Amino acid sequence: MPLPTGEPAPRYVMCLVNTGERFNARPDMSVLHAMEQLRCRGIPVGCRNGGCGVCKVEVLAGAYETAKMNRAVVSEEDEARHQVLACRLYPRSELQLRVVGKMARALESPVRRGGVSFGFDFSFDFGVSAPKGNQPTEET
Repeated sequence: MPLPTGEPAPRYVMCLVNTGERFNARPDMSVLHAMEQLRCRGIPVGCRNGGCGVCKVEVLAGAYETAKMNRAVVSEEDEARHQVLACRLYPRSELQLRVVGKMARALESPVRRGGVSFGFDFSFDFGVSAPKGNQPTEET
């Protein structure tokens, strides 16, 4: 998702409501990648390719684009409810996010609050397609 040459990349603040954690992300970098670069630990990490579904988040507010995601882990209905994968999520404004799915409970556990992090190492390659625009409505 390159930006026009010569223009500095804007940075947007991402807010993770599960943990209260905040981090900055550029529009040319996935939200998950930005979080990892800044050593944030709020979103679970899996394959990083849109295939495993571990990093599923719900966008509560803000504008974004997504790249291709595995329909086995993000259905069209999920996407319509603004539930997408952080590894395929590209901000177009500040975003308010909530981790959803199986891993959300781990973020709010006493062990997690104590600073323990977790990650998974899967290898899937589902290809990359051009991102498509999305923006939550007032109703969500």
